Amino acid sequence: MAGGKVYSFEEVRKHNARKDCWLIIAGKVYDVTAFMEEHPGGDEVLLACTGKDATADFDDIGHTDSAKELMPQYCIGEVDAATVPAKLTYDYPSDASPEKAPTGAGAWATTLLRLAAPLLLLALALAMQSYGKAKAE
Repeated sequence: MAGGKVYSFEEVRKHNARKDCWLIIAGKVYDVTAFMEEHPGGDEVLLACTGKDATADFDDIGHTDSAKELMPQYCIGEVDAATVPAKLTYDYPSDASPEKAPTGAGAWATTLLRLAAPLLLLALALAMQSYGKAKAE
């Protein structure tokens, strides 16, 4: 490990691009920028693991021993565990908040309409088919 420096989670989180990519794995910080093109899974896999603790992602893949032997050369320090959030949350922009399910008196009508509309379209299609056959005879 180079220098044994301790980084805050927010500092590590800033390095999330192809030309500047840091990962947190098992409490250590890795600058994998130079490894991006060599990574067998491609650079997108590494980029998807930025901005969070990537330990579970790394372990789930089942890396080989030779892959694990490469890790020390990319280790640049450790992450300050006190700065790592217990759970990352996504803040929706004010104009893109997720829709809430309807509640109250109109909720049943909305549900009924969603169920009835496809049935009505099916009935219309069958009626048109029958009309077409009757007209052809």
